[in-house]
Order: sequence, then structure tokens, then C-alpha cells
Amino acid sequence: MIAILTFAVIGFLVLTVIYLLVSVYSRSVRREKLEKEFDGGDFAGDRDAFVEKGLQAYQHSLRRWLILLVYVIPAAAVAVTIYLVNYS
Repeated sequence: MIAILTFAVIGFLVLTVIYLLVSVYSRSVRREKLEKEFDGGDFAGDRDAFVEKGLQAYQHSLRRWLILLVYVIPAAAVAVTIYLVNYS
């Protein structure tokens, strides 16, 4: 039982690190895209304000929520594997 709990805690910590890395990377790619969009277009106003407004829209986007699948997919794969090994 201790081994299962240790595996679960270590797995959760590893998935959390992966989630944070993917989130930071995705946000930086979005920021870069917004900066290029501002530089290439004829937008009035401040560049930083444009980028911040775009990043606020990103906070509520589907892409940000899909990154949470970093937790769901590996956990489901482990659960299915455990089930198939033990009960098939």
C-alpha cells in the first residue's frame, strides 16, 4: 500500500512539473505571437497593453484548459493498465 501511495505522490509531482513547463511554454508562445501581430499590423496604442489584453483572453481560452490533460491522460492510462493486468 505504501508503494502505491509513493508512486501516486511522485507521479503527481512529476506531472505537476510537466504541467508547469507546458503552461509557461504555451504562454510564452502566445505572448510572442501577440507581439509579432502588433508589430506587423497597424494597431493604435501601447504594445504592452495589447499583449496583456491578449494574454487575459488566453487565460479563458480552451487551449489553457486542454493543458490540464497532462494530468488526466497519464492517470487514465495507469488506471487502465492496472485494471487490465489485474482483472483480465
